[in-house]
Amino acid sequence: MHAVIYWITQWGYPAIFTLLVMGVVGVPVPDETLLAFVGYLAYKGNLDLLPAIATAFFGSICGITISYILGKTLGLKILLKYGKYVHITPDKLDKTHQWFERFGKWLLMIGYFIPGVRHLTAYVAGTSDMELPHFMVFAYTGGFIWSLGFIMLGYLLGDKWEMVMRSAHRHIRIASMIAAGLLMVYLLWRYLKRKPAAVEPPQEIVEIPTITDGADGSE
Repeated sequence: MHAVIYWITQWGYPAIFTLLVMGVVGVPVPDETLLAFVGYLAYKGNLDLLPAIATAFFGSICGITISYILGKTLGLKILLKYGKYVHITPDKLDKTHQWFERFGKWLLMIGYFIPGVRHLTAYVAGTSDMELPHFMVFAYTGGFIWSLGFIMLGYLLGDKWEMVMRSAHRHIRIASMIAAGLLMVYLLWRYLKRKPAAVEPPQEIVEIPTITDGADGSE
């Protein structure tokens, strides 16, 4: 983290952009702490808040788009073979693939907040038949919420950002996982609620023939 702080302090916005691209692709960068530190620098006046948010947002969506393109062009076999260099293990990839099949495009949005999943969702989306426009809507929305949330956290904490982040980093991750889980439950509930109920087929009406005593109706 000291190297990240040094790079951001020395290079400002270009460092924020580059580090987030690398972190989302899979390079081990402490993304949430980085974003909180950016918020702190905005609080101190060393960075402007809106440009900092915009830079973080563009860095995150560039990183996740690169991951999508790699998944689209290279496929799962290459990722399984060389994924270890960017912390992509077969177990993580398989679990993310199962989640993606279940929650689909929504995983791109909430995946930012799940440790170890953020940089995998785009790879899996790329290996699926998801088109780029659909990918962009959900992945970019999640990137904006994630970037804005942690930068504002550092901005609001001010001088206490490092102490709080250091002691609460684990709890923030747990809270993120809980929030992501609740969002999954909510989306599943909405899906089931909107799903039309099974309509019972109409019962056939059986006509009861009229019984007559004779052909002409007389005795």
